[in-house]
Amino acid sequence: MAFESLTDKLQNVFKNLRSKGRLTEEDVKAALKEVKMALLEADVSFKVVKQFVKSVEERAIGQDVMNGLNPGQMVIKIVNEEMTALMGSETTEITLQPGKSMTIVMMCGLQGAGKTTATAKLAGKFKQKGKKPLLVACDVYRPAAIEQLQINGEKQQVEVFSMGTGHKPVDIAKAAVSHAEKNGNTIVILDTAGRLHIDEGMMDELIEIRDAVGVHQSILVVDAMTGQDAVNVAKEFDDKIGIDGVILSKMDGDTRGGAALSVKAVTGKPILYVGTGEKLSDLEQFYPDRMAGRILGMGDVLSLIDKVSANIDLDAEKEKEMASRMKKGKFDFDDYLESMKQMRNMGGLSGILGLMPGVGAKAAELEGMIDEKQLARMEAIVLSMTPQERRNPKLLNPGRKHRIAKGAGVDISVVNRFIKQFEQSQKMMKQLPGMLGGKGGRKGRFGLPF
Repeated sequence: MAFESLTDKLQNVFKNLRSKGRLTEEDVKAALKEVKMALLEADVSFKVVKQFVKSVEERAIGQDVMNGLNPGQMVIKIVNEEMTALMGSETTEITLQPGKSMTIVMMCGLQGAGKTTATAKLAGKFKQKGKKPLLVACDVYRPAAIEQLQINGEKQQVEVFSMGTGHKPVDIAKAAVSHAEKNGNTIVILDTAGRLHIDEGMMDELIEIRDAVGVHQSILVVDAMTGQDAVNVAKEFDDKIGIDGVILSKMDGDTRGGAALSVKAVTGKPILYVGTGEKLSDLEQFYPDRMAGRILGMGDVLSLIDKVSANIDLDAEKEKEMASRMKKGKFDFDDYLESMKQMRNMGGLSGILGLMPGVGAKAAELEGMIDEKQLARMEAIVLSMTPQERRNPKLLNPGRKHRIAKGAGVDISVVNRFIKQFEQSQKMMKQLPGMLGGKGGRKGRFGLPF
């Protein structure tokens, strides 16, 4: 999980601050010294850390804070606000040309940063917003780059323009823009070539493409796992060709977080999106305030709500029907499969737990307590049932259970235990409305009184 180590260290610092009823100047300085060390270990730029700590200290060591009712909480609030400001304060969108004008976006970055995948993810985002994107394969050097873009474009149901490897990238870009004008594409996204390291030839090619087709937005994709190196790459690209924003890829990996906390401060360019997984849907808009909350262990309820809204596609009638079944204890195995599917769509247990307040850094630990293989076995058991058996578990006699166990590749005792647990869950759901207020209580979303 991204920021896990940093979050753990900062939470320990804040725990000590909260435990003190009154803060002295020395308490604040000692706490900020620990914050400074934690940020440096997270690979945040030294200059950025120095300025950050200075800003927090100037605000924290003041009469209003020191004499407040809860000085520790006030210091944490200041750290949160300064960290948000460090990452840009406001959420930034990719600037599109007004009206029906076509917008040309050039994607750039080093080889291995996940640029081609990020390009396809971005096209999917635009498509969801009602735009008509065109992906353009300008990487004629890397083996299978064109094929990768075509496969991802097909998955996103976005057209891919390619002329193979026998043409210059600038000529491909020009031809793609002409194609887009004829076919009504509103956004052209150029997937340019990367290199193992920055060189003059690479930069010259990007400048040539930029000038030839009149690129409106140059977006840099950097690997968040490279930490401070990602910031150096961003600065060099900005100095040479001028970038308008950054996409941080691989934020779901074991990254220390230095890039996310340094890019805006060092380059002045905003982080637009972060890649949170390998699936083409795993691209989140970057919200500085929400990211600060995650880093400080405060959770990110708004992003969790966004995930639920985007991935749980129950219509009002279906939701009402499910609520009624739950209230009567008739939650069946089809409902179980649906809940498992929705959880996977939201990034699994870690994707959900990591956004919950007070859980953040402990998400991996909590997830480890739940056997993912066991969940997969449970799902295999349900998938080995017939549609009739899923809807009516009472049909599950010993003969059927043996068949299901064989189909799922588990022992019959595992099937019996799972069905018994499921029946107990049904009984609990049936009792829950009464336990929480009975018939007279106010009924909420699923028939529960809250």
